[in-house]
Amino acid sequence: MSEGVAFAPSLVTATGTSPDRGATTSVRSVADAALAWRDGRIAYVGAAADLPDEFAGLPSTRVGGAIVPGFVDCHTHLPFFGWRADEFEARLAGVSYRDLQGEGGGILRSRRLLAGAADDEVLAFCLPLAQEMLVHGTTALELKTGYGLSVDGELRQARLARALSEDIPQEAVVTLLSCHATPPEYTREQWVEEVCSTIIPAAAAEALVDMVDVYVEDIAFSVDDLRKVAESAARAGLPFRCHADQLGHSGAAEAAVRMGCRSADHLNHAGPEGVKALGSAEETAAVLLPVSTLFLRADPPPVADLIDAGAAIALATDFNPGTSPCLSMPEVVATGCSLYGLSTDAALAASTLNPAWVLGLHERHGTLEVGKRANFVVLDSPSFAMVPYRPGHNPVASVWLAGEPVS
Repeated sequence: MSEGVAFAPSLVTATGTSPDRGATTSVRSVADAALAWRDGRIAYVGAAADLPDEFAGLPSTRVGGAIVPGFVDCHTHLPFFGWRADEFEARLAGVSYRDLQGEGGGILRSRRLLAGAADDEVLAFCLPLAQEMLVHGTTALELKTGYGLSVDGELRQARLARALSEDIPQEAVVTLLSCHATPPEYTREQWVEEVCSTIIPAAAAEALVDMVDVYVEDIAFSVDDLRKVAESAARAGLPFRCHADQLGHSGAAEAAVRMGCRSADHLNHAGPEGVKALGSAEETAAVLLPVSTLFLRADPPPVADLIDAGAAIALATDFNPGTSPCLSMPEVVATGCSLYGLSTDAALAASTLNPAWVLGLHERHGTLEVGKRANFVVLDSPSFAMVPYRPGHNPVASVWLAGEPVS
């Protein structure tokens, strides 16, 4: 395992293992900083002038930009196969997302594309995408099912996700999103029963997944369906999450808190009760997906209200071929700051510590602190503010995993 010291003009990191909440952040900045590691884990972080003598003999490198924690992307829809650019063009021409889904496009189209590809084709398609995420500073991420949409298809996609996680350098958490859409050969009630009685137990028995998710929407699943799936996930010992209030208000945000979901994601149409619930929630984070909001030209979530209420906010890409074909966390940070009005400190915590907490990786990812993995990003400038200031530019000069440069 590696050991070494990196010297930088600045180091910026959130701190701790609990998520930052509301307007209060744990972000601290160190000028003329040093980061030392042994066996791939951080052994010192602070001012270079205070570096203990015990680290003086370690291999050292001096970098020209700020050191920040590796980004954690807690909401993606990898693995998938194929793109849907024609649907983007259709939406520009006035066709709604609901209409595309109802005509067999959207999620159901990705189901067909995935089913028509061999396993090695899917992995060959996804591996360069994960590498591109790494180049943009993502050092840990989520992978989801949800395009299999049959018993065998969902379990196959979960196995593909596990295989992908073993082939990429980043640590990945696999989430079962079988309740993403209802397969045409089922009623919604029949599919929910199949997911609860067959897919979740089978995926848990084979240790294919780490979490369970449900898409609550008028074109997808109900709050009552969320309850049934959450109960099945709990019986299997799996944490659960919820796509909530994206296309319309459903009460999913407050239901997610009530049921102990790890996160409620999207929240474009969360109401006052949902905001209040997330503000007081100890177990449930508000995951915001600003590029998806921008791409769909949707109403933004009540971000200021969530912050005022004290919610734990995380940012993620929602990387998928239909509604957010963006895999860059720096672009998410830039969009989140400009579209949602997040401060740079809030955006840093929301793209590192808080999503690590959502994925259950907060003991080893998300901050630069003694004992955690030496996963860090070197920026091409000494200020994290340059990340949201320059959308479209990749600000990542290099990426380090366990103290080794990988990009």
